[in-house]
Amino acid sequence: MKKRSRRIKKTFLNLNRSNLGLVRKVFRILRWLLPGLLIKRWMLTSAIGFLTAMLGIAIWTDFAPLFWLIEVFFWAMTGLSSVIPSPLLGPAILIVGILLLGLGQNRSINSIQKALVPEKDTFLVDALRVKSKLSKGPNIVAIGGGTGLSTLLKGLKNYSSNISAIVTVSDDGGSSGLLRKELGVQPPGDIRNCLAALSNEEPILTRLFQYRFSGGSGLEGHSFGNLFLSALTTITGSLEKAVQASSKVLAVQGQVIPATSIDVMLWAELEDGEKIFGESLISKSCKPIRRIGCVPENPTAPPTAIEAIKQADLIVLGPGSLYTSLLPNLLIPDIVEALIDSNVPKIYISNLMTQPGETDGLDVYEHIKSIERQLSIFGVNRRIFNSILSQVEFEESPLVEYYRSRGAEPVKCDRRKLVSEGYYVLQAPLYAKKIMPTLRHDPRRLARALIYIYKKIKKSSQ
Repeated sequence: MKKRSRRIKKTFLNLNRSNLGLVRKVFRILRWLLPGLLIKRWMLTSAIGFLTAMLGIAIWTDFAPLFWLIEVFFWAMTGLSSVIPSPLLGPAILIVGILLLGLGQNRSINSIQKALVPEKDTFLVDALRVKSKLSKGPNIVAIGGGTGLSTLLKGLKNYSSNISAIVTVSDDGGSSGLLRKELGVQPPGDIRNCLAALSNEEPILTRLFQYRFSGGSGLEGHSFGNLFLSALTTITGSLEKAVQASSKVLAVQGQVIPATSIDVMLWAELEDGEKIFGESLISKSCKPIRRIGCVPENPTAPPTAIEAIKQADLIVLGPGSLYTSLLPNLLIPDIVEALIDSNVPKIYISNLMTQPGETDGLDVYEHIKSIERQLSIFGVNRRIFNSILSQVEFEESPLVEYYRSRGAEPVKCDRRKLVSEGYYVLQAPLYAKKIMPTLRHDPRRLARALIYIYKKIKKSSQ
């Protein structure tokens, strides 16, 4: 008796599962009819094309096949209606037709998906829906460098596929610095991180691009992506073309653009008048920085960078090292001029922590004023970035204390002072929820807060 009841229960569960699977399949088929996929119009076009072709054949043959089909049709309908009442026959044939149409479309799409992406689990209809949604997202230009920019891009690609990352190319340390000295190429490190952040290709390709050699004479410390980009730069003749080629390999969502195609070296003037040359040395400075510059002066920006700023709906600066990742982009007159001419929302994202030797003791207000002082070199007497996104006050934690022991402090935000001077300020929890060995922005939290500001500014301006 118990065995029988178990068998019945098992059969019942299997029936429920099969029914659930059938319902899921039906809903998956119906999702092809959702708006925005550009599927229904082409299905209708195909149907009209088929009927038109059949009409052409009928006219060509003096309608003889059409008469035969009509006779066969009426003979079949007369036979069926004698067995099944007409009120039931019509809906039954309609349902069978819809099921056959759905089954045929679903099987054909599945065959296409297996041929194109055999190892991916995502259904093609879902991928098309996501792609359609992202393609309608705002045109976003993110300006910066270092890990801050790549972190932001990871979050933004969930909201738009129209992303342009303008990346500083002044690094002279680590793997990038060595390749720069030995091969005479522009530093590829920050570019590599941004390409990996925006990549939609298989994770193994992205991991390969980010792989860093831990041994080997001459290879130790270099990342595969840096070597790849340096080789492509030599082959194509410029870092910009190398980035475009790499973007195709990695299926990058958006575009990554070097801030300049000229090999530039950063310098910093300290408060005591001393000058330091080279980004790696500037970041290690123990004295307050008055201003920065580059050699050669006034480098030009690629036309793609300027065009991206002109077409932008939203422009973002940061997060990143103030003097070595953000301000170097504002040493390029073309970029500054394009930013001035643009009337879209421009948002500055503050760092979480100060950087020892570079921004000791600076709060958000002093960060934004440093940016405005830098812009005044080009005669810009008005602020460009009117909106600020900053971290809410940190709770005390062992991680914050660890940073303090190494000379870093949370970047404080005097919201009242900034608002009194006309800035729009949003403070939100931007750091990663999960426990990490470092304090970093969380990509999703950061992007969500940024899109919130954008929508609010856009709504208020309408």
